[in-house]
Amino acid sequence: MKVYDSKGLPNPDRIRIALAEKGVLDQVEFIQVDLRKGEQRTPEFKAKNVNASVPLLELDDCTAISECTAITEYIDHTFDGICLTGKSPKERAIVHMMQRRGEQKIVDAIGAYFHHATIGFGPKIELNQNKAWGEKHKQVTIDGMHYFDSILSNQPYVAGEHFSMADITVFTGLNFSEEYPKVYIPESCTHLLTWREKIAKRPSTHF
Repeated sequence: MKVYDSKGLPNPDRIRIALAEKGVLDQVEFIQVDLRKGEQRTPEFKAKNVNASVPLLELDDCTAISECTAITEYIDHTFDGICLTGKSPKERAIVHMMQRRGEQKIVDAIGAYFHHATIGFGPKIELNQNKAWGEKHKQVTIDGMHYFDSILSNQPYVAGEHFSMADITVFTGLNFSEEYPKVYIPESCTHLLTWREKIAKRPSTHF
């Protein structure tokens, strides 16, 4: 099993954490894709993933699976251990809902700001930038931080009582937000800050 990866970016790191939670990082071959050099846009890579994005899971039979949610679903149902996608129909629905909100309000939003309103990966990669669009999504990100702070004021994890892929999504998005475009969690978001410290103590987040 291979994972085409770009370590340190939120979506690839989501898959690394999921694999680490299952205790199977050592069963995967990671292949680094240099996004700044445009390796994701080569014909060879696009033949595997038409969306030219990472992460990408390639199985031993050459089946290629893209999109973090789909990859995490495969991992969760292939390997034993902690359940990341919910056990009951209700839990599964809530996990998927909240992880999608994590994408919309944090990961995708800060990505839009990074790619459109900053230098991003550089002029050879960042084509057709729209700075106003990017700046708008900086505020979307901050609003998302306040949203998840309110959620975490009433429950220990993003999707309820148990750690799930929704927590992984929000956590990696916040990490990227602070490390690259330098958009920080507001000090008033005390519940979100406390939750982030808790998640950062999980062994799976250190790889």
